Amino acid sequence: MLLILRTIFVVIYSILVCVFGCIYCLFSPRNPRHVATFGHAFGRLSTIFGVKVELRKPENAEQFGNAIYIANHQNNYDMITAANIVQPTTVTVGKKSLLWVPFFGQLYWLTGNLLIDRDNRAKAHGTIGELIDQFKRKKISFWMFPEGTRSRGRGLLPFKTGAFHAAMAAGVPVIPVVVSNTHDKIKLNRWKNGLVIVEMLPPVDIKQFENQSVRKLATHCRELMAAKIDELNAEVAEREASGKL
Repeated sequence: MLLILRTIFVVIYSILVCVFGCIYCLFSPRNPRHVATFGHAFGRLSTIFGVKVELRKPENAEQFGNAIYIANHQNNYDMITAANIVQPTTVTVGKKSLLWVPFFGQLYWLTGNLLIDRDNRAKAHGTIGELIDQFKRKKISFWMFPEGTRSRGRGLLPFKTGAFHAAMAAGVPVIPVVVSNTHDKIKLNRWKNGLVIVEMLPPVDIKQFENQSVRKLATHCRELMAAKIDELNAEVAEREASGKL
């Protein structure tokens, strides 16, 4: 019964957010501030799913300026966990096929997110150039999933280098964001589904990698994120076992 009620509420809520969001964004289409606004709106669904989301970020996170945010990509529940920490004027880079998802795809484009054709390598490389151009023209940041696909319980997958090429070319820092494990954690028929911690790490200064390969920067960031994910998972397990949520 709980599963049915949750499903109905989430579907209705999501359609309303998307329809209202599309109308709202028509007054200032492709404004990058919209992404955080509606990302946080979807993030509020965490309560409906019985998940307590705890956000952590550096005190001066609002002053970081242009950057590339990278995050681990686990499953569709990223929409109710990681979405809560997206900063204003940060847009995501997603696959072009998202545009055809009813309601959501249209909102995704109107809010200013960037769509890429992953099956066309030439166009994908062109997207990197577009990122750099936008960094030069306005105050904007990009959110990317360097794994390239959902991990679905397989741990942190190997990183692709596109995000790091863009950061090096634009001269902007890389800011890792990590989310504790959500794989097989959320049961729709269970009222409470525990704790998820979303933490933004300090910016990685790319200058120390200027004379090294982009792959080394990617490896460094992956190691930082993997270690932090293990740390958060251990903390969540301990707090859930003790009931200190």
